[in-house]
Amino acid sequence: MSLHPKVIDLSLGRMQLLLEKLGHPERAIPPVIHIAGTNGKGSTQAMIRAGLEAAGLRVHAYTSPHLARFHERIRIAGHLIPEPDLAALLEEVEAANAGDPMTFFEITTATAFLAFSRNPADFTLLEVGLGGRLDATNVIDTPRLTVITPVSIDHTQYLGETLPEIAGEKAGILKRRVPCVVARQADAALEVIEARAARLMAPLSIAGQHWAAAREGDALIYQDERGLMDLPRPSLPGPHQIDNAGTAIASLRALGFGAAEARAAVTGAEWPARMQRLTHGPLVEAAGTCELWLDGGHNPAGGAAIAATLAAMPARPTHLICGMLNTKDVTGYMRPLAAVAKSLTAVAIPGEPNTLPAEATAAAAAEVGLSARIAADVAEAVSSLAQAHPGARLLICGSLYLAGRVLRANG
Repeated sequence: MSLHPKVIDLSLGRMQLLLEKLGHPERAIPPVIHIAGTNGKGSTQAMIRAGLEAAGLRVHAYTSPHLARFHERIRIAGHLIPEPDLAALLEEVEAANAGDPMTFFEITTATAFLAFSRNPADFTLLEVGLGGRLDATNVIDTPRLTVITPVSIDHTQYLGETLPEIAGEKAGILKRRVPCVVARQADAALEVIEARAARLMAPLSIAGQHWAAAREGDALIYQDERGLMDLPRPSLPGPHQIDNAGTAIASLRALGFGAAEARAAVTGAEWPARMQRLTHGPLVEAAGTCELWLDGGHNPAGGAAIAATLAAMPARPTHLICGMLNTKDVTGYMRPLAAVAKSLTAVAIPGEPNTLPAEATAAAAAEVGLSARIAADVAEAVSSLAQAHPGARLLICGSLYLAGRVLRANG
């Protein structure tokens, strides 16, 4: 992390040169399922992995960012990469790079490809870091399947100011004649994806056209041209996980799998910091009689998903503990939360140079109508809220970086 600046510089040239020096490991990895989108990439990947592993298959997986440990980014045949293997691979990639300019994400991605190429598996799940077209993962010439989760406004400084521009970057993972599963999209985004797919003759399986997923009572109903499945509700909480589950099931169906794998996808997936109930650790003890929850959503669509999840939960006064980055649409994130939360306690994200000061976060909360205060850190916020509002629901939110630090601090 000290050798390579954690700056974003979207380009494929450096990555391609490094992979050439390494002997092109990206050409020797198991069949790839490449996943792009603004929201839901991680949850969808986790569900696809649960379905594939239920079929007895070995699955490599690459995701970002990590929460508590760097190893979370690289999963080898179902297991987090061991420390000695990771250290040896990083040294090998560093030696091949020979000090050339390279970003943190590019080095990490090259290391993942090297690890995947040297370990047998049946599939590789590859999550885009940012965008798609110029993302370091987009060096796979012919994936087995591509997946585009919901596209919304985020990272405008890198991907464009408008939804069609951002959708164009996400659609950059489409490859000639390679099928793509497309989650529910705004019309402006879908038009861009469909146009690129037509040019590349890439078959699309689109939510609302070729398949549909909906909640009925305590069940998830999935339907496509092969028939209807009555499945349990997803193990991952929140109404938005119905759509993510549909995307995962459609992906598994596109790969030829059936009802057993679909059921495992919705019931067996685990994905930390996505409306995760914390049940042990010092923060839970400090919360006393309060429920303590954690979520890493950080853009307006993420805020809307959290608000819908909270609205669907059993009635309980909810108080937010929020820390955000200064690159995010803070008021856009908070606006839907104002309708479901009683207050917001703002904190800075420790150790994060791009953190938004707590005072600025509190000011944004007040702007959208939330009662706001600041605290020195998450622990202080939890303790004071637990004393003032016993039995309430406390949700730590606003950033995956904050979520990761909470998970580490809480054991």
